[in-house]
Amino acid sequence: MDFARLREEMVATQLIPRGIADARVLDAFRVVPREVFVPPEMQNFAYDDGALPIAEGQTISQPYMVAIMTEKLELKGSEKILEIGTGSGYQTAILAKLCKKAYTIEVHKSLSQQAEKIIKELGYNNVEFITADGSQGYPDAAPYDGILVTAGSPNIPQPLIEQLQDGGRLVIPVGDVYQQMLTTIVKHGNKITTEKSVPCVFVPLVGKFGW
Repeated sequence: MDFARLREEMVATQLIPRGIADARVLDAFRVVPREVFVPPEMQNFAYDDGALPIAEGQTISQPYMVAIMTEKLELKGSEKILEIGTGSGYQTAILAKLCKKAYTIEVHKSLSQQAEKIIKELGYNNVEFITADGSQGYPDAAPYDGILVTAGSPNIPQPLIEQLQDGGRLVIPVGDVYQQMLTTIVKHGNKITTEKSVPCVFVPLVGKFGW
């Protein structure tokens, strides 16, 4: 398989036509090897326009969904980011290319360890891996310029808002267990603004402030 060609085709046919326009985001998708984050038997489908199953009943999100969530963070390169739901590690690797420091939390230790192994082999050294209940965030390294949640939540967890920097952005799927709306929250002092963008389907956010 010519994975480099498939990456270019993914950007050209799945991301740009759907409105992904941030040049840095598009460049990250051109270079991060999605195929190494899926099970070996699924590698031929790594660049398909959809989610794929991984271990622990979890999924690696559709490339477009990873892209729009990343773009909503509006990263410039100097940010400290918290990712909730490491999963395969693909979204983590994209963030690592685009921010200064990423913290990523996963409730399943086996997934966290596998993702850490792959990401370090790829040479990304600006990611810290934590195994914990991500719905509570990670106060040890707060505040964050951005928080990205890769699981569906019944509401917006208050600890995540509290751990945002003033002016920080939280991107999270909010809804029921069957469908959510991708929601972007921007913190302004004690107030927040909320924007809903596209419908999506994520595995449930498990934890104290999730399901």
